[in-house]
Amino acid sequence: MADVVIMTDSNSGMTQEEGEKYGVEILPMSFIINGKIYYEGMDIGHEEFMRKLEEDAQVSTSQPAPGEVLERWDKLLKRHDEVVYIPMSGALSKSCETAQMLAQDYGGRVQVVDSRRVSVPQKMMVMDGIALAKEGKSAVEIKTLLDDSAMDCAIYIAVDTLKYLKRGGRITGAAAAVGAMLNIKPILLMKGQKLDAYEKARGMKSARRIMLKAVRGELEGQFKEYADRGEVCLQMAHTCVDQELIMDWESKIREEFPELELEAAPLPLCTACHIGANGLGIGITRRIRS
Repeated sequence: MADVVIMTDSNSGMTQEEGEKYGVEILPMSFIINGKIYYEGMDIGHEEFMRKLEEDAQVSTSQPAPGEVLERWDKLLKRHDEVVYIPMSGALSKSCETAQMLAQDYGGRVQVVDSRRVSVPQKMMVMDGIALAKEGKSAVEIKTLLDDSAMDCAIYIAVDTLKYLKRGGRITGAAAAVGAMLNIKPILLMKGQKLDAYEKARGMKSARRIMLKAVRGELEGQFKEYADRGEVCLQMAHTCVDQELIMDWESKIREEFPELELEAAPLPLCTACHIGANGLGIGITRRIRS
C-alpha cells in the first residue's frame, strides 16, 4: 500500500494549523501589499488583510514560483511514496496548469487535481483526499475519484461593495456608481470551470434570500440523488470582520438546512481582494469521503 500525502494551497482556506493536524502540506499564497510581500496564513491573516483593503492599500496577487512547488514535492517524496496536489481551480489561476506540467517529470509519483473549486469547497475536496489516502488508495486512484466529483459543486458569493469589481475591470465606473446608488449587490456563481454573474439583488438581505433559494434548487436538482444518499454538505464563507454578521449568516444557513453538515471559514485572500469587505458565500458539494 502506497504512502500518499495530500498537498493543497491556502486558497482552500485551510490553515497551517489544520495542515499540521491532518498531515496536509499547505502552500501559502503570496501577495504584494504596498510593495511588500506577504504569505497567507504565515505573516498575514484575514482580519489584517481586510483592514489593508479598507485602507486602499495597493494589493496584487502572485502565483507560487515553480521552484517553490518543486522544492515542496521533493521534500515530501523523501518521506512519502506519492503526492496528490489539490490547488485552486484552473479556471481562476494558471498555477494548476503549471503544476500539472511540472508533475510530468515525476513519473506518476505526483498527481495534480484540478479542483474546479476555491475556498471551503476546495477544502472539502482536500478532506476527501485525506480519507481516500487513509483507505489505502494510490495517488492515481485518488486523483481519478476527485476528478470525477470536481464538477459536483456550486459556490454562490454575494458582493457587498462594487469597488473592487470596478478596480479589477469587471464592471465599469459608471455601472459601479449606478449600482452603489441603487444598493445593487451582485451574486456570483462558480460552477465547474466558470465564474459568472448569477443575479443582482437590492441589498444584502435580498442577496442572502436569493442564495439560499438557489441552494435549495440545487438540492432538488443536480444534487438530489446525492442528498438522498446523505452525500451532500454545505460550506459557508465570508469576507467579514464583524462577528455578528458572520454568526447571522451562519445561523440563516443552519436554519434553512438543519439536516446538512456545514463547514465555515473566511474566504481566502485571493478571493477577498476581488470581493472586498462583507461579502457572503455559500457552497454545496458532493462528499465522497467515508
